[in-house]
Order: sequence, then C-alpha cells, then structure tokens
Amino acid sequence: MPLESTPVHRNLHTRVTILYLEFEDLFLILFIAVLANIFGRFLDRELAGIPLNILFQYIVPIATIPLLIACKYGKPRRYLVDFLDWHTKPQIYCGMEPDSEQTEEYVTEEPSLCQ
Repeated sequence: MPLESTPVHRNLHTRVTILYLEFEDLFLILFIAVLANIFGRFLDRELAGIPLNILFQYIVPIATIPLLIACKYGKPRRYLVDFLDWHTKPQIYCGMEPDSEQTEEYVTEEPSLCQ
C-alpha cells in the first residue's frame, strides 16, 4: 500500500487579496455602499441626467475601490485596521501615558541587605 501525501503550501506570509484589496477592506467598501444606499434613498434629484439615488447606490462604492487601492499602495498588511485603531485609541501607542488600571506601585523600594 503506497503512502498517500497531500501538498502543503509553505508560504504563509502571502497576502490574500481580492481586486488587490484585503478582506478587511472589502468590509469598508460594503459599509460605504450601505451608507451611500441609505443616503441616496432620500435624494430625489439628478446630476447630469443620472438620478442621485443610482449614483450613490452604484457609482460611489465602485469608485471607492480604485481610491482605496491607490491609498493603500506600498502600505503593510492590515494597514486600514491599524489606522482605525490608532485614530480611535491613540493613548495605546504612547509609552509615557499613565496606566489607569494600575493603582499600586509595581516596584517598591526595599531596604538594602548589603550595608
């Protein structure tokens, strides 16, 4: 009975992308599409013969794809997530910020035994 083997991919550092965008970026595009759809429902006007509800519903999310690709060019992985974390929680990245949860001193002065 021959030994059965399956191929294992060794390159785990490869980015998984769809249309040159990461998985988290697609959530941003879907979020923008939802907001544009909701906002477009309230507009009953036209722009250059195109109804604004159609423009907001289809054109705005499609136009964000190349804009996001251009903004993320040359950036590291998970750049968008780190960017949002930095803007929502900026005190994390400061080493001089006092800790609000630690109330007692971690290192205390002990008397020296070698006198």
